Amino acid sequence: MESNIAQPKSPLASLLLISPFFLWGTAMVAMKGVIADTTPLFMAGMRLAPAGILVLAAAMWMGRSQSISWRGWLWILAFALVDGALFQGFLAEGLVRTNAGLGSVMIDSQPLAVAIMARFLFGESVGYIGWLGLGIGILGISLLGLPDEWVYSLLQGNFGGQGAAIGAEVFQVLWRQGEWLMLMAALSMAVGTIMIRFVCRHVDPIVATGWHMVLGGGPLFALSAYAETDQWQYLTGSGWIAIAYSTLFGSAIAYGVFFYLASKGNLTSLSALTFLTPVFAIVFGNLFLGEILSALQWFGVCLTLISIYLINQREMISSWLKPPSVSKDPQKKAANDSETDSSVRI
Repeated sequence: MESNIAQPKSPLASLLLISPFFLWGTAMVAMKGVIADTTPLFMAGMRLAPAGILVLAAAMWMGRSQSISWRGWLWILAFALVDGALFQGFLAEGLVRTNAGLGSVMIDSQPLAVAIMARFLFGESVGYIGWLGLGIGILGISLLGLPDEWVYSLLQGNFGGQGAAIGAEVFQVLWRQGEWLMLMAALSMAVGTIMIRFVCRHVDPIVATGWHMVLGGGPLFALSAYAETDQWQYLTGSGWIAIAYSTLFGSAIAYGVFFYLASKGNLTSLSALTFLTPVFAIVFGNLFLGEILSALQWFGVCLTLISIYLINQREMISSWLKPPSVSKDPQKKAANDSETDSSVRI
């Protein structure tokens, strides 16, 4: 299922396409500044339930269909559990327990899982150019998030000695500090992105987004009430503003636009833009939090942008790489074109 989403035809369409990732990236900066004054599950619930109410109100104002069958409610409940409670819960807990850079690498690896699932479930074409772009994107966000000394050590061939020590350190970090939570968040988001296609067979995509956020926030608030204390006692005015920004812009608007686009367009192309999220987070972290980018991280930014171009322009690039047909017979020419087209699709 191809769509104009893969190749926006106007500047406004391009801005709409990247808006969820801009909002998610800036919301991460806002969350970093307030997470020390609140608790992770409470913050995760605040990002979901109030935002869901706003999305539902917007859907009613827009005149979207509110009709939901019993199958629709079952899909919404599953969607709320996976992409609501699990994703936001794992993400919030991971922000507390893990290094933010390494955690973001794991979260933003989810487009690869989306591409694989979309290929087999929906037959979406990825092609060699698309897979190359995904690989470059993974490398780019790795350079953004992994410590420079780890990268330089691997580039110098220190796979034994210090390299082995680094491998042991990664393993310990994964199990002791909770990077696996970020990995689970990435998988939850990937499954949620795939699920929206099934959900929207029964429910309007914006209505489904709103209800999944409201219902997904319930378990998070319940767990927060049971296991956490002092959820808001230390929050200041600026802290509430940061939470409000994350709720309104980082959740309500960003999720509404993202899942609307996901219900209509190519999931691989859309999900690949997730690589923009850490780029926006680092840029605005530099502006507002004084975070400095290293040379390797700037190189990672460049690779990330290249990967997005390759994935979203993969069909055009593949057409450039097709060998010219030498057959004058129209039927043979059509057969040759068909064989060439299949050779660049996986």
